[in-house]
Amino acid sequence: MSLASKGFKVKLFEKNSHMGGKMRRYRLGMASFDFGPNTMTMPEVFNRVISESGAEPRDYFTFKRLDIHTRNHFADGTYLDMTADSEKMKQNLASFGVTEAAYDRYLKEVNDLYKLSTDYFFPRTFTSWKDYLSPSLSKALFKVYPFTTLDSFHRRFFKHPNVVQMLNRYATYIGSSPYLTPATFSMIAYLELIQGVYYAEGGNPSIAEGFTRRANELGVELYPSMEAVRIQVADQRAEGVEFSDGSFVCCDDVIINGDLLKVFPDLIEEKDRPSFTNLQRDKLEPSISAFVILAALDKRLPELVHHQVYFSSNYQQEFDDLFSKKTYSEHPTIYISNSSYTDPTASPDGDNLFILVNAPALNKHDNQISLEDYKQHIYTLLTSYGLNLGPHIIEDQIISPDQIHQDYHAYRGALYGVSANTKKNAFLRPANKARDLENIYFVGGSTHPGGGSPMVVLSGLNVAKLLSNQN
Repeated sequence: MSLASKGFKVKLFEKNSHMGGKMRRYRLGMASFDFGPNTMTMPEVFNRVISESGAEPRDYFTFKRLDIHTRNHFADGTYLDMTADSEKMKQNLASFGVTEAAYDRYLKEVNDLYKLSTDYFFPRTFTSWKDYLSPSLSKALFKVYPFTTLDSFHRRFFKHPNVVQMLNRYATYIGSSPYLTPATFSMIAYLELIQGVYYAEGGNPSIAEGFTRRANELGVELYPSMEAVRIQVADQRAEGVEFSDGSFVCCDDVIINGDLLKVFPDLIEEKDRPSFTNLQRDKLEPSISAFVILAALDKRLPELVHHQVYFSSNYQQEFDDLFSKKTYSEHPTIYISNSSYTDPTASPDGDNLFILVNAPALNKHDNQISLEDYKQHIYTLLTSYGLNLGPHIIEDQIISPDQIHQDYHAYRGALYGVSANTKKNAFLRPANKARDLENIYFVGGSTHPGGGSPMVVLSGLNVAKLLSNQN
């Protein structure tokens, strides 16, 4: 959309039959489910794409701000509602021993971190590691706590373990561990606790559907169900793309919006990318994947809100299972999205539960787990928490890491490309331009500025600006 509105002739090829990647709909009977991004922040980024293309965003999608955006259930039987209303949030935190002054200090800190990110990181297009060496950026880097873990940072402000655990969950938004990832990513709290959490009316995939409609209006040629299988390279330039049906399309520039760790090595011969060999890719630690259950119920459960989390009793053990042992946790944290709480038309017969559990990236142990048994294990855990779904399930469906790998060419089923468990991977994410090839660019969650739908969209805006300035 951004390139087309600037006068470029754009052709977009998508391996799946729908546009939008993981932002897609599933249906079970009368129930509709939003796969991919369920917690939506930064609506201004999505609106910006439409407005900069010369149209009115609300003609394509609208956002509704959630009041109680997440209900956090802890192992000791207590719960804490999160909201962007700071006065309500202070009242909710008071029962966990958090003073108003401590919360105000925390909000100021994450506000400062977010401002540094928007000023120095989000708008940049990183084409090589040298782009990180500018004096202003280097100075900013040292202000965002690169040497402090997210967990340690949160313990500076809060003593109650439940509050720390609740905020530590932000590491999973980038597929990483709070005990390893830098405190920089606490700025996600700014989005949820100051800006707020939103829901795109009609379901979050309506954003992708609105983008598709606007792209058509701008003359973008869309080719669904057309999988790229090879990029032809000569003299360090991409000359064109070959597709699974045998067709070939010439090009001036190529933007790869798939998972860089999977698609780049698949499409480009190794001799043409000496700066990103298969061995280098294989040494990288992928982010976590997801084990998902879609469950259509025959009633609405009064204890459920739009978003809820049932935390494990040992959070550190859960991440040790995922990253060190590379196994499914016996006591995982369980996230449930119930969009019918906000939009009953999404599931007229009862709740539509999108149940997500953190899962390890695909590895040699994956054939040792029964997906059906693990699903039943999750239901059993929820029953022990007072949420007995069994009698009310009309139909359910599992989406496994292997299916995520197959459907979206996600490297080892990882949701966010490389994990942010090391400082290098947290700050030196794959650049937006191929180092060895003159006209290949990268956008999406596996490159800069990072994972999550708003960051993915920003990567597209940034690369479009870079290409526009070069032409």
